[in-house]
Amino acid sequence: MGFRTVFVKNGDRLNLKLDNLEVTKSTETFTIPLFDIENIILEGDYTVITSRLLAKLAQFHISVIVCDNHYLPCGQFLGFGQYHRSAKRAAWQASWTDVEKGNSWTEVVSNKIRNQITVAEKLKVATERIELMDDLLLEIGFADSTNREGHVAKVYFNSLFGMGFSREDNILPNHCLNYGYSIIRGQMARCVVSLGLLPMLGIFHRNEYNSYNLVDDLMEPFRPLMDYFVLTEILNEDVEFLTYEIRLTLINFLNHKMMIKGKKIYMSQVMLDYVQSFIKAIEKNDYSLLMKINFEDYLGCDESEI
Repeated sequence: MGFRTVFVKNGDRLNLKLDNLEVTKSTETFTIPLFDIENIILEGDYTVITSRLLAKLAQFHISVIVCDNHYLPCGQFLGFGQYHRSAKRAAWQASWTDVEKGNSWTEVVSNKIRNQITVAEKLKVATERIELMDDLLLEIGFADSTNREGHVAKVYFNSLFGMGFSREDNILPNHCLNYGYSIIRGQMARCVVSLGLLPMLGIFHRNEYNSYNLVDDLMEPFRPLMDYFVLTEILNEDVEFLTYEIRLTLINFLNHKMMIKGKKIYMSQVMLDYVQSFIKAIEKNDYSLLMKINFEDYLGCDESEI
């Protein structure tokens, strides 16, 4: 499994040279071994990539993410057959019962809310707001049928960004969050597909027009980590736009580490381990096996690694 995320700006040309990615920038050429690459992110109207390279990227299970004119990731290329028993796993996934999906979602969304509460505590949100979110967490039932998640989200975002804040606003905090979430989403999609799961068959999200329902389910516990990163590392600076430097900083989130069982693990590997634990939890009908993504484990790494 590769470890590099390659970010390519406007006007570059990407070719295959033996088993290497060759990037040409006007008069300069850079070569990167495909074995080292996990993701490639492309932006700009004039970036060119050859079909021969795309075929080889698929064989190496390298994800290619394309950005729109606002620099937000809008598409992803993933190769077929990344799992050795893909048909068997797809049939198993399609047979999941509502109980299995509901139990899984209860664990996932509870994990997300716990992280939101911990982030709010770390950022010194008012005690009464924390207590309100705690109370809502305690009210979560099977499959969160009463949408405690939505109520917590309103309290959480208003506490962090102000009472008039809306996730629909066309403002820099939302641009940064959306870009960061897209980076998590792309990596989670890569993990889901590599383990033979169908990304469109979710446990909670079930939009018929969404090809990433399961991805959107499983990325939920990671969102608060990105919220904290955006608030403490980007929005604390005097910035007005989603600049190139900010985008690079957000992409680098995948290279952050978490303290898992006493070891510092890259975020991209943590996501893969999380999906593997999700599969095991459903197979064993034991949802305590689902890995816990704890915000404290993110802060447990040295400051230089976050």
